[in-house]
Amino acid sequence: MRTIMFTGGGSAGHVTVNLALIPEFLKDGWQVEYIGSTNGIERTLLESKPEVRYWPIETGKLRRYLDLQNVKDPFKVLKGMTQAYRIIRKQKPAVLFSKGGFVSVPVVFAAWLNRVPVIIHESDMTPGLANRIAIPFATGVCTTFPETARSQAGGKYRHIGPIIREEMRQGRKERGRALCDFHSGKPVLMMMGGSLGARRLNEVLRESLDELLERFQIVHLCGKNGVDGTYRQRGYKQFEYVNEELPHLLAMSDIVVSRAGSNSIFEFLALEKPMLLVPLPKGQSRGDQLQNAESFRRLGYCDVLQEENLTAERFMERVLHLYANRQSYREAMREGNENQGDGLAAVRQWLLSAARK
Repeated sequence: MRTIMFTGGGSAGHVTVNLALIPEFLKDGWQVEYIGSTNGIERTLLESKPEVRYWPIETGKLRRYLDLQNVKDPFKVLKGMTQAYRIIRKQKPAVLFSKGGFVSVPVVFAAWLNRVPVIIHESDMTPGLANRIAIPFATGVCTTFPETARSQAGGKYRHIGPIIREEMRQGRKERGRALCDFHSGKPVLMMMGGSLGARRLNEVLRESLDELLERFQIVHLCGKNGVDGTYRQRGYKQFEYVNEELPHLLAMSDIVVSRAGSNSIFEFLALEKPMLLVPLPKGQSRGDQLQNAESFRRLGYCDVLQEENLTAERFMERVLHLYANRQSYREAMREGNENQGDGLAAVRQWLLSAARK
């Protein structure tokens, strides 16, 4: 039995592509293993797949700011690299697939030391810090945006398009309504801030809640520690985080308000959900979400509201505009989807080819 190993973590976005690929290899009879952090979200998400062996390692965090932990973290990374090297040497995977995040850096380097081919996936327009460090040790890099492959020198980069989990296409509206105690007579707005949440987005939604509830039922994915029990209005349902429920909640949603993480917005695109994107501003990120959102805006897939302009009044105005023009957004997304290839099949073939070599 051949073995494939996955890595990636820190946020749900660094795991979802792995979750799309893993069932394909399990179905084909591969032994599937995963190296992740000891307490990261990737470990929680992999609990639903007991057939996948999970290997926890020590890991630090790649910070762009001064912090006392920056002194300790290099030692954690070195320990994690040693652990990953021993795991890979013992398990002898035919190939490693890395989705990124800080946990992936020592794993990719350990695979390179063990002469295991590595395929990296980059969701955003430009590679993140972890992937920039890891790419020199990789066999190839899959890109979601065509601009990424065109802008990078060398033969490692290949545009394969978005990888959409099959279960995302299997949501049922009635199941979503049952989860939220909603009815079919009123449109649904979904607010989604990512697995770690979006504090400012949560605040503005709640400032506008009474006015919004006159027009919409609202399902609010608040992020970690984001649920506020003081808001109990009918038609407003809060979740800290969802996993298996997400396809059903999206199926019933008419419009979506979200950050601009690549994995999420490509899932909204695949499902033709009109979206208002509020990307993380430059001061809170490296600017990748700003680039993602602008690319989608140019193609007519979304409206964009910058966080520095985010007030309750403007938020309400843009939500109503999005809903009023929802059909034009759907038409643009339908045309875009017709031009998309099968990213899942493309990366699977690349992994099989790398494993054979």
